[in-house]
Amino acid sequence: MKLVKNPLGYIFTFIKDRLGDILSGFVFWLPIGILILVGSYIYSNLEDLGGSFLLFLLPEKLINPGFGIILWIIVFLLTGIILKNTPAGNILSRLPVLGTFFRRKGGTVITFKRLLNLTPCLFLLSPTCPSYGWIISEEEIKLNDEKTRFPLINVYYPNVPTIITGQIFPVRKETVIKLGNPSREIIDLLLYSLRSPKNILYLPWKEENEEEFKKRAEYFGLNIGTS
Repeated sequence: MKLVKNPLGYIFTFIKDRLGDILSGFVFWLPIGILILVGSYIYSNLEDLGGSFLLFLLPEKLINPGFGIILWIIVFLLTGIILKNTPAGNILSRLPVLGTFFRRKGGTVITFKRLLNLTPCLFLLSPTCPSYGWIISEEEIKLNDEKTRFPLINVYYPNVPTIITGQIFPVRKETVIKLGNPSREIIDLLLYSLRSPKNILYLPWKEENEEEFKKRAEYFGLNIGTS
């Protein structure tokens, strides 16, 4: 005899799944709705303000809808040009996060696009604290016109959660381990482990043999000699 399963279980499961679908849709549309509302509010206020200012300069019959916004676009454009070509822009460029918008052309800015093309790494921020970062460049050190045996690695250490702001530290090469993981995985890991990689992949330097790599890994408390 075939047993009939409880139909209420199917109903509750169906309702639970549909509620999950509704929640997913709500989470998707919520930020979009907020952006639309905020954008609409800002647009209408700028339009009214710009239109009111134009009334002092032009007859009302010459002012059409949208002229207020056009006025603000011109104001923003001229302000941006002035700030990027005067000392005021240099002062504002020192502001955290917002300073990026005031930098003159030719400067170096860490962006997500650039970060995705850099090699991620682990480096010793302190003797007992390995930290994630990205390799910017390698610098050869000379002493009395002779190369030394301790090249420095310029490592970008990001602030969380902004990621694109941070500091660049010159770090001894032997205290840096390259990672074989894509930069996107390390970014996700730093963003409070929203998505964690399955494994962290360690890579030796090009000129480093296996024995040297294993010995150097002891700085990080890694026992990679056994598998």
